[in-house]
Amino acid sequence: MSDDKLRKRSLVIAGHRTSISLEDDFWDALREIAGARGLSLPALVAEVDSGRGAANLSSALRVAILRHYRACA
Repeated sequence: MSDDKLRKRSLVIAGHRTSISLEDDFWDALREIAGARGLSLPALVAEVDSGRGAANLSSALRVAILRHYRACA
């Protein structure tokens, strides 16, 4: 990973402003996945958020990224 430092970003998800903390590499991966799917970053995050169950959003995003890249391998 290029930088282990967490970056906090605020997004509007389902009409509510929320802050998410992820490492830069995860933010980069989310933007890449969103672009490949023709989605905005907030739309992709909202999709993950809607199916995350009890997991916190940052963890759910990391798992979604891992699953995406495993499926591509």
